[in-house]
Amino acid sequence: MQQRRILFLAILLGVMLNGSAQTSAAINRKTENLVMVAMDGMRWQEIFGGVDSSLMRDAAFTKDRKEVQRAFWDADREERRKKLFPFFWNTIARQGQLYGNRALDNKVDVANPYKFTYPGFSETVTGYPDSAVNSNGLNKNRNINVLEFINEQKGYTGKVATFATSVLFPYILNKWRNGLYVNADKDSLAFDTPQMQMLNDMERLAAKPTGERPDLLTYFAAREYLKQAHPRVLYIPMGETDAFAHDGLYDQYLGAAHAEDAMVADLWNILQSMPQYRNKTTLIVTCDHGRGDKIKAQWTDHGVKVEDSGEIWFAVIGPDSSPLGEVAGPLQLYQGQLAATMAALLGFHFAPPQKVLPVIDSVLH
Repeated sequence: MQQRRILFLAILLGVMLNGSAQTSAAINRKTENLVMVAMDGMRWQEIFGGVDSSLMRDAAFTKDRKEVQRAFWDADREERRKKLFPFFWNTIARQGQLYGNRALDNKVDVANPYKFTYPGFSETVTGYPDSAVNSNGLNKNRNINVLEFINEQKGYTGKVATFATSVLFPYILNKWRNGLYVNADKDSLAFDTPQMQMLNDMERLAAKPTGERPDLLTYFAAREYLKQAHPRVLYIPMGETDAFAHDGLYDQYLGAAHAEDAMVADLWNILQSMPQYRNKTTLIVTCDHGRGDKIKAQWTDHGVKVEDSGEIWFAVIGPDSSPLGEVAGPLQLYQGQLAATMAALLGFHFAPPQKVLPVIDSVLH
């Protein structure tokens, strides 16, 4: 009897200590807000290497080589990538972390076998590479996602929002099941303000060369919502990099990538200017899949038949992530690990019915 009592007390003490450690970790976590931006189909090759010289010189893909060369080319790789992604390499590389430079044996991959949009974005937010998620159809995702999980936590309900270029996102996030606020493609914008009305008019009148609203309007809608509604979690998946790549327009793909880097920089500056967000917000930037590279003509495509298209990357900057810069050395990470990591940054443990991939510890220290 005495032994059982001692054992019970030991177990109880262990639970109390473990609970205290978890509470302490959450209290010590400085991140109170989370923002994630996604650049659809953005290759790691340009993120870490800048403009691809062979694609730049190929008239089939680059219509205005001289302009691309003037704007983005440099013989030095580090200068070249800095020209294309100044915020990534002047700010995130100094204050945050960048993962996925395979030239440094640092690998980030999708875990799903399909390597295209819906499965990639689903894996990102659910933490689970579901083999049943295998099309870009407008199908409601059956898997619980980390955004709806966070939305159920105290202090976050009604404070989680998504602004997306693609019409897929209400389905990927299954807003009908969980009530998440998801503004996508042609959706009009909330709040009766002059700024919102102008954005609604611009969305209605703007040309849509990719078939969806321009990323710039997606970004401005998200930015205005940030100022008006003060969400604690904001997700902004963009789409033009993927659309221009599928069209084989390398110069337009580069222009979209450069513009999205500028939008991320603008967003970070706004976050740091607002007391709610300054030094309390972690920003993650990533993509949903890679593209071809070993066979250069396959840079326009991705999927099971394109060898390199499971190769991705991500970047993070925030008060809980050490300034590791460009992470080097043998490492294998997966896209689905971002879901549990996002929750952990806010002090939560994401444990849905599906078995999720583990937290990326280095992002939290």
